[in-house]
Amino acid sequence: MKLAILFSGQGQQFADMGQDLYQALPAYQKTIDAANQELDWDLRITDDWLDDNQRGPVAITAMNMALYQALTPLVGCPTALVGLSLGEYAALMAAGTLSFTDGLKLVADRARYMQRAGLQQPGAMVAALKVTPALVAAACQRASTVGAAYPANYNLADQIVIGGDAAGIKAVTADLHDHGIKRVVPLDVAVASHTPLMASASAALAYRLRYTTVAAPQIPVISNTTVAPFSQATVKETLVKQLITPTHFAACLERLTAYDIDGVVQVGPGHNLAKFAKQTLPNVRVWSIEDVDDWQTFKQDIEEVSERG
Repeated sequence: MKLAILFSGQGQQFADMGQDLYQALPAYQKTIDAANQELDWDLRITDDWLDDNQRGPVAITAMNMALYQALTPLVGCPTALVGLSLGEYAALMAAGTLSFTDGLKLVADRARYMQRAGLQQPGAMVAALKVTPALVAAACQRASTVGAAYPANYNLADQIVIGGDAAGIKAVTADLHDHGIKRVVPLDVAVASHTPLMASASAALAYRLRYTTVAAPQIPVISNTTVAPFSQATVKETLVKQLITPTHFAACLERLTAYDIDGVVQVGPGHNLAKFAKQTLPNVRVWSIEDVDDWQTFKQDIEEVSERG
């Protein structure tokens, strides 16, 4: 079975996530223990960092990688990898482009840069549903007369996240309501990721990446920024751009069709990426794994597929 792996980003973390997986899966436990040793943290204790904007991204990345390490002995090498925003770091680690140690430390530094940028320029984000890219672009343009508002995440053809400052987001929300969009949902964030408000974080990350070794990906990793596979030559500049330009997750999912995949598995907290995949790739089998129940379901399904040959 040709599988693509989707790595979770931020926003879906929950208290005690991964605790049951840590107890049940030796490969998962080994990876978390290795991350703890590298960072001198205890990522098994999850409720104390749930709202920590620096430790949270590292814990999500460690969970993504721990699930990936538990998964590959069961299914073999995946055909392609995609991560949403933060999830791209786990994807690049899984592909061998970033080492496990470098990837974790880079994620911790990236989170610090973003937190600092958010303090300098506080941000807000909303998810607009049942919209079009043209409508969102026009609404952001009109809102720019009073504040900053930018398309930030193209999650589905009709679901777009918008980021900006408080005034801009208030204006763009009102504008969309005026144009018949009923659902504009505020997100619980303090920074406007993937917008120009992250310029200082992007600059800091660019400097930090000068001292990071990257290798050629051993598995294709589709970039949210370019909707093309990362190469060794493009990794650093693409990760820098990722902080200040929109993600195109729906287009990344569509790009997976070129790899003739049979299934998609989301690993890490949440199920949103799997939901996006079901809507974008209706003819592909989709799973998501964030706990032991999900793991058992996936394992049973894969065993049944193998038995059918």
